[in-house]
Amino acid sequence: MKRSVLVASLSSALIAIAPAMAQVTRPAAEQALARAIYQEFIGINSGFTTGATTPVVQAAVARLKAAGFSDGDIHVDGANPKKMNLVVRYHGSGGRKPILLVAHTDVVEAKREDWSMDPFQLNEKDGYFYGRGVGDDKAQAAAWIANLIQYKAEGFTPDRDIIVALTADEEGGGPFNGVDWLLKNHRDWIDAEYALNEGGWGESVNGKRIANDLQVSEKYVLGFRLEVRNKGGHSSLPVADNAIYHLAGALDRLSRFAFPMKTNEVTAAYFKQMAKTETGEVKADLEKVAAGSQEAMQRVARSSTSWNATLRTTCVATMLEGGHAMNALPQLAAATINCRVLPEDAPEYVQEAVRKAVADTAVAISRANDLGRGPASPLRPDVMNAVTEVTSAMWPGVVTVPIMVMGATDGRSLRSAGIPTYGVQGFFFDRDDIRFHGRDERIRVQSFYEGQAFLYELVKRLARPKPIS
Repeated sequence: MKRSVLVASLSSALIAIAPAMAQVTRPAAEQALARAIYQEFIGINSGFTTGATTPVVQAAVARLKAAGFSDGDIHVDGANPKKMNLVVRYHGSGGRKPILLVAHTDVVEAKREDWSMDPFQLNEKDGYFYGRGVGDDKAQAAAWIANLIQYKAEGFTPDRDIIVALTADEEGGGPFNGVDWLLKNHRDWIDAEYALNEGGWGESVNGKRIANDLQVSEKYVLGFRLEVRNKGGHSSLPVADNAIYHLAGALDRLSRFAFPMKTNEVTAAYFKQMAKTETGEVKADLEKVAAGSQEAMQRVARSSTSWNATLRTTCVATMLEGGHAMNALPQLAAATINCRVLPEDAPEYVQEAVRKAVADTAVAISRANDLGRGPASPLRPDVMNAVTEVTSAMWPGVVTVPIMVMGATDGRSLRSAGIPTYGVQGFFFDRDDIRFHGRDERIRVQSFYEGQAFLYELVKRLARPKPIS
C-alpha cells in the first residue's frame, strides 16, 4: 500500500464518529465468566517445551458444550496429541464470508524460581493480573471464548460465520505450529475473509491511554548459531585460543552493533499518528521521523525501547552453551542469536551484517531458523472504521494507529496464505513495561475487562448484518 493511500485511509477512519457509546466493561456475569475461563487457561502449563496445549483446548471445549455448541461445530485436531488445536464455528446467515478470530494457547516457558509468584496461577495483586500468558496470549483466548458464548446466549445472528481458532506452538513454531498445520490440513475449517489476532495492543504512558494499535504487518524471525570449536586440553595449561573467549569477544562486538534505522509505509504512518498524541520536542521529533529524519530517529530510539525496535532490525543473544568439564579447556562455545527483521531486510543482508559485527573467523555462523517474510495486510476501511469507532466510544481521545509489530505472530502464515490478518486487542499495556516472555508477566485487571468489552463490540460490528440502503 502506498504511503499516501495509507495515510488518507487512516485520516478518513479517524474522523469517523461512533454511532453509539460502547460499554467500557461487560455486565458482571459476563466478566465473571471471562475471568473463570482466563483463570482456567492460566492455570494450565502450556509451555512450549514442558507443557501442553491440549488441556487448554479441553477446558474450552467443556465451556462451549455447556453453552450449547454442538459436536459438529467443534473441531479438535493437531500434529501432536499434546499440542491440539481448537476450531469452533458460530453460524450466521451466510451473507458474507466468515471472520476468523485467532489466539494461541501455548506460552513461553516460565520457571517458578525466576518469578516472585507461581507463574501458572492467575494471581491478582495491586490492580494487576499476573501469570504466564496473561498478556501473551491467553487474555485474548479467554475473551474470544467468553464472548462467543455470550453471542449464543443472546441469540445474536451475524450475517457471517464467526470462527474461533485456539492454536498451538505459536511461540515455538516448527511442525506443531497450529496455524500452519490447520492451513495445510484443514483450510476449510479456518478459511475466512480476514482474521483478527494478537499483535496490536493499547499503548499507555504513566497510566494514560494513548493509542490503540492495529497491526497490519510484522517483523520476521531469523535465528543464527555462533559456534567456536577447538581441541581443548587441561585447564592447568591455558592457551590464548580459548573457545569461550572467542565467543565472548564476538558477543561483545555484536552487542555494540546496531542496524541502520529507517521507516516504511506502515511505520511512517504510525509515527505520524503518534505525533498527534505528544507535545513539544517529542511531537516534533515524531513528525520528523515520519518524514525520514535520521537525527530525529536517533533521539526517538534512545527514548523508547519499543520505538527503537520499530525503526530497525535487531539481533540479540538469547542462549549460551559451552565447556564440558570444570577442569578442561572448552572444546565448544556457542550462542543462539535471535533476530527480529524488518520486512524489507533480506536474510542474506542480516547474516552478512552479523558476520561483519562478529569480526572473528574462528566463530562459525550458521542460520538456525528462518520463518520467512509475509506480506502486509491491506488497510481495509471497514476494519479500520470499526476499530476506530469502538476505540473512540470507549476511550475518547485515544487514536487508532496502524503498526508493524516488533515481534512475530501467526498472522504471517495467515497473510501468506491469502487471509489478511489484523492484530487488535483493546488490552492496554504500559509502553515501557511490556513483560511478555519475561518475569512476572502482567496486565491491569481493568484492562482485561475493557479488552473483553472492546472485542465483544468490535466483532459484533464487523459481523452484524449491513443496513439496507
